[in-house]
Amino acid sequence: MTNYRAEYEKWLDCPSLSESEWKELHDIRHDDKEIEGRFFAPLEFGTAGLRGTMKLGLHHMNVHVIRHATQAFANVIAAEGGDAKEKGVVVCYDCRIHSDVFAREAACVMAANGVRVRLFESLRPTPELSFAIRWYGAQAGINITASHNPREYNGYKVYWADGAQLPPQHAAAIAAEMERIDIFTGFQTVDFEQAKADGRIEIIGADCDEAYLARVLDQAIDRAAVQKAADTLKIVYTPFHGAGYKLVPEALRRLGVKHLTPVPQQMVIDGSFPTVESPNPENPEGFYLAVDLAKQVGSDLIIGTDPDSDRIGTMVRRGEQFVPLTGNQLGVLLLDYVIRAKKRTGTMPENAAALKTIVTTEMAREICTRNGVHIEDTFTGFKFMAEKIAEWESSGAYQYIFAYEESYGYMMGDYVRDKDAVTASLMVAEMAAYYALQGKTLLDALEDLYATYGRYQEKTLNLVMPGLDGLRKMQALMARLRAEHPTEIGGVAVARVRDYQSGELSVTGLGVVGQTHIRGSNVLYFELSDGSSFIVRPSGTEPKIKVYLLVHDADAAKCAEKIERFTAYAEALKEL
Repeated sequence: MTNYRAEYEKWLDCPSLSESEWKELHDIRHDDKEIEGRFFAPLEFGTAGLRGTMKLGLHHMNVHVIRHATQAFANVIAAEGGDAKEKGVVVCYDCRIHSDVFAREAACVMAANGVRVRLFESLRPTPELSFAIRWYGAQAGINITASHNPREYNGYKVYWADGAQLPPQHAAAIAAEMERIDIFTGFQTVDFEQAKADGRIEIIGADCDEAYLARVLDQAIDRAAVQKAADTLKIVYTPFHGAGYKLVPEALRRLGVKHLTPVPQQMVIDGSFPTVESPNPENPEGFYLAVDLAKQVGSDLIIGTDPDSDRIGTMVRRGEQFVPLTGNQLGVLLLDYVIRAKKRTGTMPENAAALKTIVTTEMAREICTRNGVHIEDTFTGFKFMAEKIAEWESSGAYQYIFAYEESYGYMMGDYVRDKDAVTASLMVAEMAAYYALQGKTLLDALEDLYATYGRYQEKTLNLVMPGLDGLRKMQALMARLRAEHPTEIGGVAVARVRDYQSGELSVTGLGVVGQTHIRGSNVLYFELSDGSSFIVRPSGTEPKIKVYLLVHDADAAKCAEKIERFTAYAEALKEL
């Protein structure tokens, strides 16, 4: 933790600040709590890069932090030696306020350090950045995005040559460089227009779009089903003012969807997200305009993608209402559909495998087991799935056909190594067409899955703890749960505890009895005696503790009752 007052004075006295920036800091000179909140520590650089609210200060997102992080990243790329600098970096950005400015600043710092830069001409989906890194053979990638976070956030995501987010050793190297170099005097930069003119910054766009879309369309398994349903299949789409506005509709139209109706108000690119409180497709209330439009045009299906188009949310008609599918529900629908469609069309590999995260529904395991598909768990984050896929590719052990996490992220194909809402939208449309030919909606198909595999229900709770005090509360809560495991949760006995940070596997009454198959992540996983799971982990990008409830029972009412009891227990944790 820094001496926040000294850091504040350093920034205030820095000649690099513009007049408006100096005034912003000068205006808080009598607000010690605000100064502490801005300067108590740098934003922590992790495997997901940086993310924070957009303000001036060490602990927020601004051009000074962007330049600082990029200089550190450039140093790490240079340290690779060989042709790493010539392979260069691809820079992408989303619709958020200042995203384009931050992207240019990052491009200029990289170019000044002799690192070749390819910068997208305008906003693009995050998965296209992952694709572009692999397609161009780049050494690394930068994406200026805060994904689905509220409007006041922005972020700096970093990728490596495999198209996945940065591995831990490289993230640690960047963090070390950021500690070593001065935020105001330690970076190099160039004039943007000059760097473009002399070829150090190359602008990319349509060619990459076409190459990416071709690979997306290759994922279609049963295009004949879409053709047969095309005259009656109607889909409403919203990009929530973000980067999916162009490529998602284009992919669906090329698939053969004839009746696609985008929400016009939300096709407008706007980082202030004027039509929604939050641009997160996990929040059903954000779909109100799409629901109104779907009722007007007679659509049974709504698809929404988040601002950087890596997550997808769906709503499905039930009578006069539209019901949201959770990330887990859409995941098991897609997993089951991909397996059965590949079997139906003779395209299923013999060594097929799937991936999910440790906090994702166990229904996925049941589906894979009964269908002869290998499945494994990873930590939350597609970089961990990418590592596992690379391991399988190297050994020839398995060929992955689908990977997903409960937070509305899905991945297929070998051309991206991150969640991909463009490809997921395509597959949701194909799946909806297939079931429509049977007179079913996706909700009907989900009920069929429950009848086959048993009733599963999940819920994710966010225990929000903002500010510096909140950060301390989060740390204290995890420490308390780790030091003294609860013996029961919501009236159900705790049978086993998996501490994924230490790797310890404990049994109530016996203590530590073994090791988890993976370790190194701040997650506590409580296995309950009734087969339910209660999982706790701090968010890596927002000031909150996430609690995951996973229950399984033959009866839907019993599942709901369990969820209610575990929810009450989880919410009480915030008050401890």
